[in-house]
Amino acid sequence: MGIHTKTDIDIDTNSRDDLLNALEGCYTPATERITDDGFQKHKSGVYFDNIPTDPTTGLASLDYKEAEDLGYQKVDFLNVRVYENVRDRQHLQELMERPVQWEAFTIPEIIGQLFQLGNQVSTVLTWPPTSIEELAMLIAMIRPAKRHLIGCDSWNKVREEIWEKPTNGEAYFKKSHAFAYSMAIVVQLNALIEVLENEQPQSDQ
Repeated sequence: MGIHTKTDIDIDTNSRDDLLNALEGCYTPATERITDDGFQKHKSGVYFDNIPTDPTTGLASLDYKEAEDLGYQKVDFLNVRVYENVRDRQHLQELMERPVQWEAFTIPEIIGQLFQLGNQVSTVLTWPPTSIEELAMLIAMIRPAKRHLIGCDSWNKVREEIWEKPTNGEAYFKKSHAFAYSMAIVVQLNALIEVLENEQPQSDQ
């Protein structure tokens, strides 16, 4: 019996549609689930493997969980504008190392522009993070399987359960994903603050 290695491959892009149009004919769109009503397309996943395909929809004939169990590798192309204000690799490194202005997570106008958090302003204002770990837990809390934790009364309570894998099949964030996205948000935040500071009119000396 062969050994299948399960890995997650996410590719961030400014325009998912443009990239997939350029790759047309080279991939098969993933299937989120198959019900009596038919096939539901996965929001971001595609396969470059020779996966069985439904001839009517053109989608993979296996849902993505079954496909993963059989060893097919899903690649997720994500529309992410996190890096639009990052000039180059050196600038990226500088933004990663720059101290985080955590008070920015109490400003709705800034929260509304952030990756993963832009539509969760009220939740962020309720749970403003003050560390990378808290930011990662916040990102995980907004997923369906963990939204009930928003009603907790402390980060310690959230920490007790946030990384446990749900048993009901609801969507959740793995710890590694949440921490990676936290760093992406830090980069985006620091770049945004830099842009805002540069737009400030210079006072006369």
